Amino acid sequence: MNSTAQQAEYQFLKAHLSDRLWRLNNLYWIIDPFGQKVKFVMNWAQLRLYETMWFLNIILKARQLGFSTFIDIFILDACLFNSNLSSGIIADRRESAQEIFETKIQFPYDNLPEGIKKKRLPEFESTQRLKFTNGSSIVVGTSMRSGTRQILHVSEHGKICAQYPDKAKELRTGSLNTVATGQIIFIESTAEGKEGDFYDICQAAQNKQKQGAKLTELDFRFHFFAWWQHPGYVLNPEGVLITKEHDEYFELLAKKEGIILSAEQKAWYVKKHEIQKDDMKKEYPSTPGEAFESSLIGAYYASEMAAMRQGGRIGNVLHDPYALVHTAWDLGINGMVIWFFQVVGQE
Repeated sequence: MNSTAQQAEYQFLKAHLSDRLWRLNNLYWIIDPFGQKVKFVMNWAQLRLYETMWFLNIILKARQLGFSTFIDIFILDACLFNSNLSSGIIADRRESAQEIFETKIQFPYDNLPEGIKKKRLPEFESTQRLKFTNGSSIVVGTSMRSGTRQILHVSEHGKICAQYPDKAKELRTGSLNTVATGQIIFIESTAEGKEGDFYDICQAAQNKQKQGAKLTELDFRFHFFAWWQHPGYVLNPEGVLITKEHDEYFELLAKKEGIILSAEQKAWYVKKHEIQKDDMKKEYPSTPGEAFESSLIGAYYASEMAAMRQGGRIGNVLHDPYALVHTAWDLGINGMVIWFFQVVGQE
């Protein structure tokens, strides 16, 4: 692009750069789920979060709604157009943090219009940190205790709490405390069980929401995004068998929650459930309570056990005094389970 064209581009951009919503939907390029370079434009979920965001935000979500992408583009934009702003992004693993930095920070920055890049050159650049000449910076990692942040993004917090409890405690006592009152925190994740900081924060924020309580700058706002709200989660129902179990589930959603699903949505859910099995409600929840209820650790065979009960395969069996009694032991830390069973013939 020649200098005249660059100047014309800059003058056009200059007329719009004071509008953050315009910037977010027009300046940044990303790699989409199909591996294509596309201009970032907010989807329905990202726009709703943008319009309802608070100082502290806790986000319980279904899969593949693009929150990490939006939040990190939001952070990049804030750093480019505000001086001396310090931001951080925390992931569950170092590899995840590295990927986030490369795809959601470095790539969008590298593909900015040249006129903007020249105004915001990197002062310091590494595989984990990007600092601009206006004094603003973005750093990624698995924990951040030192320094002060104006914006912090914690990705997959539920997984961190479930798999790395020590890291979750470090995040709560260290990283969250690097953000001063009145600044911005985004915590987003799918559910990973009824315990840990992510569950506790979600419950407290949801209770305040139900009570209609006025939030302070130190209260988290609860955001929930269900699978059925996604306009793309549909499938041609032709040839898709809706089982009795699924039909009862959809009927329960309608009666109890007022969630009326189309035939295309039901078909998508059924086929997705075939792959996700007992993790379906965790990965693609219909309601907040369902997300945590279904993700209890150890409940991997819940649906199989339910089917056995329905088939009459579980019940009271008389003890045979002439057959050997076998035991199976599950040695736990806080509790122990012993199973007693007999083998009689083929049973």
